[in-house]
Amino acid sequence: MCRGDFFVSPSKNIMRTYIKDITSKKGEEIIIKGWVHIVRDQGKMAFFDFRDMTGLVQGVVFGKPEVLEVAKTLRSEWVVAITGKVNERPEKMRKEGILNGDVELEITGIEILNKAETPIFEVINNTSEINEEARLQNRYIDLRTERMQHNMRMRGTVAQMIRNELYHQGFTEIETPIFTKSTPEGARDYIVPARLVPGHFYALPQSPQQYKQLLMSSGMEKYFQLARCMRDEDLRGDRQPEFTQMDMEMSFVTEDDIMNLNEKLLIKVVQSLYPEKKIQQIPFPRMTYKEAMETHGNDRPDIREDKNDSNLLAFLWVVDFPFFEKTATSDDPMAQGEWTFTHNPFSLSKPEYLENIKNKTNIGDIIASQYDITLNGFEIGGGSIRAHDPEILRSILQILGHTDEKIDANFGHMMRAFASGTPPHGGIAWGFDRLMMILQNEPNIREVIAFPKTRGGRDLLMDAPSKIDQKQLDELGLLIIKKD
Repeated sequence: MCRGDFFVSPSKNIMRTYIKDITSKKGEEIIIKGWVHIVRDQGKMAFFDFRDMTGLVQGVVFGKPEVLEVAKTLRSEWVVAITGKVNERPEKMRKEGILNGDVELEITGIEILNKAETPIFEVINNTSEINEEARLQNRYIDLRTERMQHNMRMRGTVAQMIRNELYHQGFTEIETPIFTKSTPEGARDYIVPARLVPGHFYALPQSPQQYKQLLMSSGMEKYFQLARCMRDEDLRGDRQPEFTQMDMEMSFVTEDDIMNLNEKLLIKVVQSLYPEKKIQQIPFPRMTYKEAMETHGNDRPDIREDKNDSNLLAFLWVVDFPFFEKTATSDDPMAQGEWTFTHNPFSLSKPEYLENIKNKTNIGDIIASQYDITLNGFEIGGGSIRAHDPEILRSILQILGHTDEKIDANFGHMMRAFASGTPPHGGIAWGFDRLMMILQNEPNIREVIAFPKTRGGRDLLMDAPSKIDQKQLDELGLLIIKKD
């Protein structure tokens, strides 16, 4: 019967059928639940496309005036429960190669679960050319589009394959803290005031670097996680203030062990989930940092033989990085300042340079046991064999200008752990968002992140960052000083 906005089907006890499974229900009465995708009102008949998370199906109303009355009120993006009979299409009306192209749903009942305002842009279209601010402000609508649904689902599928493969190889997935300590190891930290310890602050992790090494001290031997990381740095198309790393660390390994394992994992992901793509060279070629800089002018060269082929993947290992480099001074960018690290301060040098680290000699010549994995001109991962001897790490930090007092204050926990019997170890971290961006043929990582920030670091959906009220500031002991 018809009651206002609702047509209540007599078949209330039928279990929901997902749209992808409709073809197997020919001749049966079913209920689907989802969104009105397209409306086509043809007077005495009304045609619709309905969608759920599994796909699309066409439905039609005819010969039932009470159902047609409700059907004519439906609009795109309304959420509905549809009862209907699955009919096989006539031969000449079949759409080969399309989900449910051989069936049509004869609608016998409609229940309106929720109405929708007219969307700011069409969900049926690819939104890549639409103003990005509008998309990000209405991300919950943007994510309904076929392209964005595919991006999100493939991201989850790739993550699941990585998990399965690493579990199979004896890795343990371990979550590391989000609230940690601010230490001088790279980019600028995001800091969080500690209400219970006035005047003190947590830092959000730039990476799980120290924790994963501490896990090697703990005897875990094989660790990984899909880790959330935060860095307060200038943004660009392949960078966000918060991002995801596929983070990995292993004990008792060499550079080759780590590189070979990760190479096999990347090959399996591509060949299993992206069969349309071709890997240019297997095994992946290797190039020294010196060769990359001399022949390409950068340390992440794009070595594709055909740069117009979006399905060509040219992986490359870049190895033998200099451990240290001189910083530019603030007064004269061309003048050299203090020593800094090229990757991170916890790396180890090649064995033949250990004496240089201990004695702090020929510092500019020291080569690190570091390696990057690049793909089509993007760095998608980097790692190293780590310093596991506390005295070696102390010497490295001293080269970087840290006093013993500062070393003990900032890294005393690492020194104590390494002195407790820590095995040799090494690891790698992938930029998971960058990898997905390339695999999905997207121009930037915002297209493969569900709720990204703008280039200015703003969350337009939630309107963040935002001000907090004076009560919160007082509770945290914070004073806002306005800059000119």
